[in-house]
Amino acid sequence: MPEDGLGVPSPGGITGREAATTEGRAADAWPAPPGPMATGLRVPLLPHAEREQWETRLLQTAAGFVDAPRTAVEEADRELEEIATRFTEAVTRRRRTLRMSWQEGVESDTEQLRLALRDYEELAGRLLHF
Repeated sequence: MPEDGLGVPSPGGITGREAATTEGRAADAWPAPPGPMATGLRVPLLPHAEREQWETRLLQTAAGFVDAPRTAVEEADRELEEIATRFTEAVTRRRRTLRMSWQEGVESDTEQLRLALRDYEELAGRLLHF
């Protein structure tokens, strides 16, 4: 997976396999995690490995506070900005995928529209209750 030079996967280098919901219609769909959430619902916006990398970076930044408090806070600010950017990109991709799921055909059947609405509600709920 290509990296941005900071040990974090670059947005363009992340691909996924098709999920079991409307998300599976786009080439950039996130893979469903193993386990009970693999049904397509609650698919993480960022891959597990990337989330772990961010957590590690944030811990390293916090550990540097004792020796260089201002530098640590400045780094934390940059990291938060990068994380927010990655989430924005992920939500934009997910929204594009959802839009394609019901706009692809001339006519979308009611079940396809119901699934799309469910996925929109799920994503909006996750963002509102994160």
